[in-house]
Amino acid sequence: MATANSMNPSRDDFAALLAESFGTTEMNEGSVVKGTVVGIEKDLAIIDVGLKTEGRVALKEFTGPGREGDIKIGDVVEVYLERIENALGEAVISRDKARREESWVKLEKAFNANEKVTGTIFNTVKGGYTVDLDGAVAFLPRSQVDIRPIRDVGPLMNSPQPFQILKMDRRRGNIVVSRRTVLEETRAEQRHELVQNLEEGQVIDGVVKNITDYGAFVDLGGIDGLLHVTDIAWRRVNHPSEVLTIGQTVMVKIVKINHETHRISLGLKQCLQNPWEAFAEKHPVGSTV
Repeated sequence: MATANSMNPSRDDFAALLAESFGTTEMNEGSVVKGTVVGIEKDLAIIDVGLKTEGRVALKEFTGPGREGDIKIGDVVEVYLERIENALGEAVISRDKARREESWVKLEKAFNANEKVTGTIFNTVKGGYTVDLDGAVAFLPRSQVDIRPIRDVGPLMNSPQPFQILKMDRRRGNIVVSRRTVLEETRAEQRHELVQNLEEGQVIDGVVKNITDYGAFVDLGGIDGLLHVTDIAWRRVNHPSEVLTIGQTVMVKIVKINHETHRISLGLKQCLQNPWEAFAEKHPVGSTV
């Protein structure tokens, strides 16, 4: 038999019934929740997150730089719950904000552990470029793109690659990354490995990479060595360009290796016979010349 209370529910009873209709899963605005794609209409995905009504998310939110969106009915996705219900009675949800929230958590862990992250350069801005870090957008200063200044960044655009996070401020939503740091670290590892395979006194072929007033830098296959002007020839050389040209292949001897700084000193004349020794052999002491 129905009672007066059941016929006229109080405000608390109504609130309890409303909460029950939402299900047993607790939903908080401003949190990331899981939902199921129940329909696709034109450029919108209809997603059921367990509330009274579904929410709609633009299909473009499932795509991004270096990431193609391939979403279909039945897929379970994570979305950011902005509002449980708007003026139209629909849940207000966002895939972009969900990915951004997920990304920030992962990025903070990587930053604290000094780990590299994967990102995609997708746009040019004042002073540098923007990088998509799987939902979070970071700033890549022009000086941090490469070890040496690079004119055309086109080949690097829209291609996933590793970056190092230099600093991040979640409150302000700022992230600064570097590609140069990653390249320098890789180069240092390669230099260390190459130096370990070289020995003082070893004769090796190299390619003249650069010429200065005091000598020439010779590429030994991934690491440079310095050929000082006094070690180019037994005769006096006023400038290295008198004997060498950029791109020239030369046979040099490794004179000294500094394993701490990875600096390598080379000699070209050391691969040739000392003319004074040759003269002494040909003309012993007491002979007439």
